[in-house]
Amino acid sequence: MNSGATAAVAQNRRTRSRPPSAASSRKSDDPSAAVANGNGKAPSKPTSPNHVAGERTVKKLRLSKALTIPEGTTVSEACRRMAARRVDAVLLTDVNGLLSGIVTDKDIATRVIAEGLRVEQTIISKIMTRSPHYVTADTLAIEALQKMVQGKFRHLPVVDNGEVIAMLDIAKCLYDAISRLEKAAEQGSALAAAVEGVERQFGSNFSAPSTLIETIRERMFKPSLSTIITESTKVAIVSPSDPVYVAAQKMRELRVNSVVITTGNLLQGIFTSKDVLMRVVAQNLSPELTLVEKVSSPD
Repeated sequence: MNSGATAAVAQNRRTRSRPPSAASSRKSDDPSAAVANGNGKAPSKPTSPNHVAGERTVKKLRLSKALTIPEGTTVSEACRRMAARRVDAVLLTDVNGLLSGIVTDKDIATRVIAEGLRVEQTIISKIMTRSPHYVTADTLAIEALQKMVQGKFRHLPVVDNGEVIAMLDIAKCLYDAISRLEKAAEQGSALAAAVEGVERQFGSNFSAPSTLIETIRERMFKPSLSTIITESTKVAIVSPSDPVYVAAQKMRELRVNSVVITTGNLLQGIFTSKDVLMRVVAQNLSPELTLVEKVSSPD
């Protein structure tokens, strides 16, 4: 073999043995990476490394079509449209039609009414939460629930192929989670039966461990409000004669979306931020002159 052929073979061997660079070989499943690489399109079906076969995804839930309005809309008009659709959250779009923010009934109560702003003059973009968190249609339902719980919000836009296709409410995620817990409880009934069998078998000679078993059973199969409501739980209280404006201020002060209406120690009803939206603002009632007892839900 001549020297030229030998050199060509050597060069070919070096080319085949050289590992490809990370930039040229790594394929990212991050949609932002796809845009950064210049193709302008996110993967059609983004996957999560935590996905497990059989797990429910967001698209399997009963999603609600999202209400979207221009961010230049007034608060009063936005509330009328939300009331007409019977929804408590609205997505806002910019001049290019892209998602720019989200506004909920709680925002209406705490950022508008509690602040004394005029709903006819206030532009909705002034009170919106900008660049809201979102999930994709293929996100696990439990992951969406965790995101809402950790972020302390009740709504998530659902995005598919870069477009908002629906609004996910935390209630739907909770319903899915509760259904799974019910199935787990059915399976756990066998464990409860086994515990009772052990108690019957050992009788009084099993008193100490029996106390432990009873405690475990109470915690597992008989949850009480004390396991859900803690001492730090905040409750906003108003009287029936308080105006809506005062109730909204209490919601803002305690960072809650409802107040309890009482006369002395007697419960009269409950008034929520959704009531502020649907029964006050959307009906063109004055928050300063309207009493909560006139627009609240009875006990």
